[in-house]
Amino acid sequence: MATFLYRVGRLAFRRRWYVALVWAAVLAAVGLGALKAPGAVDEEFSMPGIESQKAFDLMEERFPGDTADSATARVVFIAPSGEKVTAAGNREAIEKAVGGLGDGTQVAGAVDPFRAKTISKDGSTAFATVTYEVGAADLTDASRAHLERTIDQARDSGLTVEAGGTALAEEGGPGGAAEVIGVAIAAVVLLITFGSLAAAGLPLLTAVIGVGVSMATILALSSALGLSTTTGTLAMMLGLAVGIDYALFVVSRYREERARGRTPQEATGLAVGTAGSAVVFAGLTVVIALAGLAVVGIPMLTKMGLAAAGAVVVAVLIALTLVPAFLGFWPNAVLTRRSRKSGRIEGSSETNGGTRWARYVLRRPLPVLLLGVLGLGALAVPVTGLQLGMPGDEAKPVSTTERRAYDALAEGFGPGSNGPLTIVVDAKGAADPKAAAATVAEEIGATEGVVSVSPARFNDAGDTAVFSVVPSTAPTDERTKDLVTTIRDERPGVESDTGASYEVTGTTAMNIDIAAKVQAALVPYLIVVVGLAVVLLLVVFRSLLVPLKAALGFLLSVLASLGAVVVVFQEGHGAELFGVEQTGPIMSLMPIFLVGIVFGLAMDYEVFLVSRMREAHVHGETSERAVVSGFRHSARVVVAAALIMIAVFAGFIGESDSMIKMIGFGLATAVLFDAFVVRMAIVPAVLALLGDKAWWLPKWLDRLLPRVDVEGEALTRPAAGPAPDGARDLEPART
Repeated sequence: MATFLYRVGRLAFRRRWYVALVWAAVLAAVGLGALKAPGAVDEEFSMPGIESQKAFDLMEERFPGDTADSATARVVFIAPSGEKVTAAGNREAIEKAVGGLGDGTQVAGAVDPFRAKTISKDGSTAFATVTYEVGAADLTDASRAHLERTIDQARDSGLTVEAGGTALAEEGGPGGAAEVIGVAIAAVVLLITFGSLAAAGLPLLTAVIGVGVSMATILALSSALGLSTTTGTLAMMLGLAVGIDYALFVVSRYREERARGRTPQEATGLAVGTAGSAVVFAGLTVVIALAGLAVVGIPMLTKMGLAAAGAVVVAVLIALTLVPAFLGFWPNAVLTRRSRKSGRIEGSSETNGGTRWARYVLRRPLPVLLLGVLGLGALAVPVTGLQLGMPGDEAKPVSTTERRAYDALAEGFGPGSNGPLTIVVDAKGAADPKAAAATVAEEIGATEGVVSVSPARFNDAGDTAVFSVVPSTAPTDERTKDLVTTIRDERPGVESDTGASYEVTGTTAMNIDIAAKVQAALVPYLIVVVGLAVVLLLVVFRSLLVPLKAALGFLLSVLASLGAVVVVFQEGHGAELFGVEQTGPIMSLMPIFLVGIVFGLAMDYEVFLVSRMREAHVHGETSERAVVSGFRHSARVVVAAALIMIAVFAGFIGESDSMIKMIGFGLATAVLFDAFVVRMAIVPAVLALLGDKAWWLPKWLDRLLPRVDVEGEALTRPAAGPAPDGARDLEPART
């Protein structure tokens, strides 16, 4: 592996114009394809295998022309203090507003609250439901503008009018303030790390090129492969993050080889052969983690994972070819300003922050290990109370109309009014479908925890009915989850009595089912991803204990970060510091996202840090000396890479959307714990305690495993002894 990549690096250096032109041609080709491709589809979210999805599918089949998950808006009217909505003036204003809402484009209908009797008991509040012909993703800006304009006109009458529902939700897309802030902080970190504008700019430039190729490819293939508008979000975030990291490691190794007296071409070849080998295997671990998202069984998540995995592959190829080509164009520009001015390259000091820290840990490995494990273990304890769900309008800031509408509905009609359940009755096998549907509604209405049941609506064939059930508790309340379970448990008895079957669906039931499925998929996902990565690391490090230690350290850091998310977003401790106005269940997909993304990044740090230790050990250093060597060469760069990741993810904490805020917080804390506690403290402590046993591998397993030579042992290094003063002459680029 190292020898092959060494040749690739030298070839890219010599043929830099060809390499640059090839990448420019690729970027132009996929960019042109993206411009000519049809617009990205707005894929409907689906979750095969759960009851609520089956009910949606049945509604689509039995009610042709209706969209089961069509966009809706719930417009809440609140009378002035001391008045009622039924007063003549208020009623006239509400009816006028409902008429205007029904005249909008894409509107299927608007239900008058006075006809539907959706008026609170005290008469202070009423709500109208607006149903659209299309899903929320297909609503035009004109439709949303009409909705907002009609609401504003109703407010002029003196009523307080708020609106919630899926019609107001706008799809987020890749690109925004968070990415800009992350790139800006990354530039500062790189500048401090390298002390050179060119060295700081090169990883940023190549990462942006890689993201451009990836995003253009996704857009070009979106129509053909059925990719949604949100598929590229994860690809952009990870492509940018790992693109900077991979180039950072190659450039750092190049500068190190130049300091040893190598020529620019030789230094480039050695950098790609050694650091590039680590990049390849680190990239493979990320790809495994992302491709493993297919285990969860959510089509949209699978596509997001595969698209992001493609972006990581592009980042690896960029680091192995375009980075060495750019080093060929500017071989001395990436060196420090002092080196360029003096004409001599400063060699790496035997003592720096990394070596001092490594020696500190080596002197007291057991206390450091215990402190790290116990600290992360304590943070992981709250995970035992983890509640998964899907935060809705209740988690939005009170400054939004959606949150105010949610609160008004809860106050006027009870908390369950914000999350009614939908019951789909399949009465095809019943002798009297209408009587069967009535019996089902009566049985469910008598269930404890049900406030009301709406009249049933039948399809044209008269064999399928749909009605709503309002619980007494909020959509994210655990008691609502228990109610759904109770209603489903009552089904066998009702079916035997009526000959009709029924299923529970709706947004609330869908969120409950998704949480259950994701929770069930988490352990298999961990087994697949961690298992494959352990095998891969076994090949890289040729050690049995190092991969196991890496996997256990990752599990500890990800559980600790998930515990921190529970403490802030579910229990509310310190929530105000992060702008969290309403606590509740943790987003259902959060654990999967956290495991998938952070695992890949954690293995990046593991490969880059420990591969330098392995390299030193292979070249004859003792186990303790190898740990110090690994930290001397890699600690500064790993710290810089982690700070860049934390900056990119932490930028999302400032977003108003609670789910984006939660993802940003979770990823930032996970990288913080994994990079600075696990990789920088627990890893050297464990290696110090294990000594030479850390690199032990059974002989039979050693014979079975392929040899990939990540350490570059097979590379032929030209003789170049260190200069007496620790500096090297600065040589011009030669081809």
